[in-house]
Amino acid sequence: MTGFTKPAGFAMLAFALPFLLLATGARAADAERGKALYQQCKRCHQAGRGAKHRIGPHLNDLFGRRAGSLPDFRYSSAMRKAGAGGLIWTDESLDAFVANPRKTVPRSRMSYDGMAAAGDRADLVAWLRSLSGSRLPAAEPTMTAAEYGLDPRLLTIAGDIEYGAYLGSECVTCHHADGAQQGIPSIVGWPVEDFVITLQAYKHGKRPHEAMQTIAKRLSDEEIASLAAYFARPADGP
Repeated sequence: MTGFTKPAGFAMLAFALPFLLLATGARAADAERGKALYQQCKRCHQAGRGAKHRIGPHLNDLFGRRAGSLPDFRYSSAMRKAGAGGLIWTDESLDAFVANPRKTVPRSRMSYDGMAAAGDRADLVAWLRSLSGSRLPAAEPTMTAAEYGLDPRLLTIAGDIEYGAYLGSECVTCHHADGAQQGIPSIVGWPVEDFVITLQAYKHGKRPHEAMQTIAKRLSDEEIASLAAYFARPADGP
């Protein structure tokens, strides 16, 4: 049997291919880099073995799943409507959603402005794809008090729901009481711990937002705990 003779241009193409990829900006997606980019998502979402729903649903086994379809998470009506309309999570649909959540799912309560760089999105989506399977890494918690440098004892303060309802009248001048989002993130239905950590991070200047920092600095630790208890009541999710 005679050996296969490569076409004359084969060697030249093989030599030139890496340079063509560099010239066009094409590259393989880097799932490990995507895991680092996921840190932007972990304020609201857990992912990996043992992940639970937090402010947003967990991100395991996304691929091939209809949007808004996990039975044990309270999705927004916008996300449920998108799923009913045929939105399935694929590389392409996730790329579009991460780039601009509110354009892909209008009136979604996803409080994330989007990831602009296509390469960053490709890496993140590659990592999310790695979470569609049985061998998952251990899930990390959403942002913790320790990561913000906060005293963990702040999470042990018992909030008064009725007092939180009284205090919450100021919050709902911007945040909609029914959980709707129209340019302002929803705060209804958040887990108590996530709510306390977020407001305490604003209060101590660990999380940037001038208006929220001003409001949070006026609140006592007990008032923050009471607001968290009040706004944790059931509502639609992201």
